[in-house]
Formats: sequence, C-alpha cells, structure tokens
Amino acid sequence: MVSSTEVTKLQDLANRLRVQCIQATEASKSGHPTSCASMAEIMSVLFFHTMRYKVSVPRDASNDRFVLSKGHAAPILYAAWAEAGLFPASELLNLRKFDSDLEGHPTPRLNFIDVGTGSLGQGLSVAAGMAYVGKNYDKASYRVYCVIGDGEAAEGSIWEALHFSSYYKLDNLCAIFDINRLGQSEPTSIQHNMEVYRKRLEAFGFNALVVDGHDVEELAKAFHEAQNTKGRPTAILAKTFKGKNFPNIEDLENWHGKPLGNKANEVIQHLTGLLKNPGPLGLHPQKPLVDDAPPVDITNVKLASPPSYKIGEQVATRLAYGTALTKLAKNNSRVIALDGDTKNSTFAEKIKDVDPSRFIECFIAEQNVVGVAIGAACRDRTIAFVSAFATFFTRAFDQIRMGAISQTNVNFVGSHCGVSIGEDGPSQMGLEDIAMFRAVPGSTIFYPSDAVSTERAIELAANTKGICFIRTSRPATAVVYKNEEPFAVGKAKVLRSTAKDQVLVIGAGITLHEALKAADELAKAGINIRVLDPFTIKPIDAQTIIKNAKETGGRIVTVEDHYVQGGLGEAVASAVSLERDIIVKKLAVPEVPRSGPPNVLVDNYGISARKIVTAVQEILKL
Repeated sequence: MVSSTEVTKLQDLANRLRVQCIQATEASKSGHPTSCASMAEIMSVLFFHTMRYKVSVPRDASNDRFVLSKGHAAPILYAAWAEAGLFPASELLNLRKFDSDLEGHPTPRLNFIDVGTGSLGQGLSVAAGMAYVGKNYDKASYRVYCVIGDGEAAEGSIWEALHFSSYYKLDNLCAIFDINRLGQSEPTSIQHNMEVYRKRLEAFGFNALVVDGHDVEELAKAFHEAQNTKGRPTAILAKTFKGKNFPNIEDLENWHGKPLGNKANEVIQHLTGLLKNPGPLGLHPQKPLVDDAPPVDITNVKLASPPSYKIGEQVATRLAYGTALTKLAKNNSRVIALDGDTKNSTFAEKIKDVDPSRFIECFIAEQNVVGVAIGAACRDRTIAFVSAFATFFTRAFDQIRMGAISQTNVNFVGSHCGVSIGEDGPSQMGLEDIAMFRAVPGSTIFYPSDAVSTERAIELAANTKGICFIRTSRPATAVVYKNEEPFAVGKAKVLRSTAKDQVLVIGAGITLHEALKAADELAKAGINIRVLDPFTIKPIDAQTIIKNAKETGGRIVTVEDHYVQGGLGEAVASAVSLERDIIVKKLAVPEVPRSGPPNVLVDNYGISARKIVTAVQEILKL
C-alpha cells in the first residue's frame, strides 16, 4: 500500500507543512499554528497519497472534495496546495494580509475552496451534501473528505450530519476527527478517550477507525479501508497532539490561536532537524482519477408550462411553490428539494410527482438541511430549494450567513409566515424571517402575493446568484395577476391607482389583499389610495416607490405580517430616506402574538383592512 520510502517522504512533508504554518503565522503575527500541527500527517497523507484531484483545475467536477471544517487551521490547507504546486510557497507569507486571498479562515475567493468555514460544526453537513450528490445524482467516483476538530464535535450540527450521512449510506464520505485533546480555553470534554469516540461513531452507523494521527502508515491504511467500505460512511478518529513536534509547546494549554513568537526559530530548527531528506521530496499529488462526473447545465431554467390560474381563484402561495417546483424539475434534472419533515405543509413533496429521487428528506434538523443544501449546490451541481416553516430558518441562521460567505446559490422557501397562520400560535409564526434574510449579504428576498407571482418568483430564484428567500403564506389568497404577467427581481407592481390617489399603501402576501379591501372601503368614503406590491423586498424597487409616493402627496403606509423591526416597512423607509417630502407610517405586528383565528389575529395586531383604513385617515391629517 505505502512503501517505506513513501512513508519517510510523507512524514517529512508533514513536518515541512508545520514549518510553513509557523512561518506564515509569524509573518501575519496571528493564526493557529498549533491547531495546524496536530493535523500535519493527515494532510500529507490525504493530499499526497490518498486524494485524486487535478492540481491545475481544483474545482474539476471529477476531483475528490476536501472540506476543512476546523477552518482556523487554514494555513496548513494553504500550505498543502502550495506544496502540490498550485501557487508558490512564498505566497504563504501573505497570510491574512488585506490584499491576499489567503484569509484567516478559508473562503471561496480561493479557487481551491468550495465553501467558507470557520464557524465551527458546519463542514460535515456540507461534505454530506457533496457526497449525496456524488452518490445519487452524479453517480461518480469522486470521494469527499472532511476534517473536523474535536472541539467542534460538541456542536449538535455535527451529530445531525452524522445521522444524515449514515441514514443515506454515504460510503463515499470520510469524516476525519482531529482529536488533539485541547480546545481554545481548556481541554475538550472527552479529551483522548478514544473508546468513547469510537462507540459514539459506531452507534451513529459509521465504520469507526481509531488511529495514531501522527503515523502516516496507519493513516494510509485507514483511508484505504474507507475507500473499500461499502454501505456506510467511515470516520477516522485520529489521536493527535496540539502543537505536535513543537518542543515545550506540544500538548500544552494556552497556545491556541497564537503565533509562536520568540519560540518560532527554535521550533523551526527542531522541525528541520527531523527531516530525513531536506531537499525535494518527489511526491506527486496528481493521481489518476476517473473523469466520470457528468456535465451539468443549470443555467436559464424555465417553468415547463406557464402559470394557469383564474383571476380571483383562491390559492395558497405555499401550494403554488410546490406547483412551480414540479414545473422546474420537469425542465431540468438538477432541480432538487430538501425539507425537514414539513413537506406536506410546504408542498415541497410535489417534486416527487416528477422524480422521487430529487426530494431529500432531511428530517427535523434544520442546521443540517441548510448545510447539506450548500454542499449539494457546490461546483454548480444542483439547483437546491430548501423549504421549512419560515420561523425554523432562524435556527439555522449561522449556516445561512456562512452560505453567503461561501457564495452559495441556495434557495430558501419559508412558509407559514406571520400571524395569519392562526391557532398554532407564535412559536410557529415566521415574524423575524424577512429581517434575518435582509441582513444576509447578497441575498434576494421574494414576497409573492398570489399564485402567479409565486411561480415566477420560484423561476427567478432558480436563476439568481446568491442566497434567495421566498416567503410563502398558509392561507389561500386570491389570484390578482394574469397568467402572462411578467415579473422581474427588484420591480414592483401597482395594482390599484387613480389620478386622485392621496396615499400609497404597500403590502405583500396577505396584507396586499387587505390593502385592496381597504382601497374598496376608502373609495366608498371618497378617499382614493394607490396599492403597490413590491414583489421583492430586497432589492426593493425604490424608483417605483418614490415615483408613486410623490404622486400621492408623499404619504406612504406600509402593512406587513411581520414584526416592526427589519421587515417591509423598514425596507421602504430606507428606500425613501433621502427624499425630503415623503413620510412613512408602518403597520406591523407590534408584540409577541397569541393563538386565535387568523382574521382575529390579523385585525388585533393592526394589519387588517380595517386598520389600514384608520391608518390612511390618520396620515391624511398629518
């Protein structure tokens, strides 16, 4: 399997990687050299013996995948790629500099990084998503490797990912636990009790292999066994030492996240003395790989047929999402849906009518659902739609924001938003979701108000870069748009207008329909209002809003089934903030609501047609 000569070379390479990590962190005066040192042999064996990849094309579809979940060990990942010949090793001295892409934690600004890591506990979910696609959609030979720190193994998301990987028998996935005993501020809870780790991983259905993480021969054998284990994933439990081969630093506390300072030269001298061959090692990272990942085209995806509804027909936008999903899936074999046991409420299950294999049940584990979707979307292998009750995405906000850092193109569909869901009560009501997704950099937020606009929102999201959020409602609402109505990101629609309008009312989802009712009521009293549907909350159509506000006396009323902070009202207020003569009155849910019939709640919390009528009358007095 591995010759004695190669063992020596791989050990030498591990120590050379340690030296480069010390030099890089000294140059930047920051970083985690001891965390890198514990995984040096893991990296040398993986990158120069086990993994199959094209150095010249790091993101080739057929390459093995590598995810560094313990992102603070980025310097050793950079050093491995430099040793592989992707870029000069001298570049490592630019670690963490403002004008260098060798950032403190990995991001896809680098062409050899698929996802941003560093918020711990997330890498294994992403790796599982990659492995799921490789096994079930690409049906290709590439394997997925993920290095996890023992400290981050305390995160529940790791165990969600382990369960998912075992349940779906992802035998093309190898999880490597770098068990170096020490966390940031003190030893980990399990430390070096390897038997506890082994029993836990076996209980989760993994082929669990305990190895000496500094023995390259043991590691090579373990990776070989992982490659030949069928029907379940493998976990390599590597017993390692933080700061390995650093004299007077190895396995000691209080060295996390610190360069070695005045000890650096002494440690480098020691490591250099360990090298059996200080010259070129003659290790070649380029190994034969099977070029069997199929070409994929996920551009310009369209609905298989246009919307087909009648004006006035009552259709819930969550149901229209399911319909649109099936239409996209018919037209592109890479459209997939992921859900957390809410598929019969979100209607994501409708994709099964097209192809059952394109629905991934992730069970009630929202953090893992998001991570798996990010992995599935990597290297443009799928168009992923993730659905849940809108409020449950708050549990996975960290994964979502890391998705933005990872430049992912995942589409999130949040149903059951607002008080309009009724009797289930506040724990089930998405009332913070718009604020949350607005805060995500580069995100696009769709808030369709009928079935036609929902189908078009789903189609647009499938073709929009970055994170998309589509907010859908539980109650059935009337179709207000013709089937042929065109929609675009950042373009609002005016649904009701006259030359005598005195106030601009902006609503979305169920509140747009309340605004239309209010317009009818006010018209009876001789007051004309203009009703606008923003369609997207981010980007908001500032130009159309400002134009229509000026035509209606500079008076705007916003109404939303969301808390006051961060939602539609604040998006509109921000859009008009530089206009001198526009005022905004915001109607939104002012407090934690309670259970009750939807119409009672909508009225009680101030977002009904009746309350809009009152708000219009009040703003006209200002």
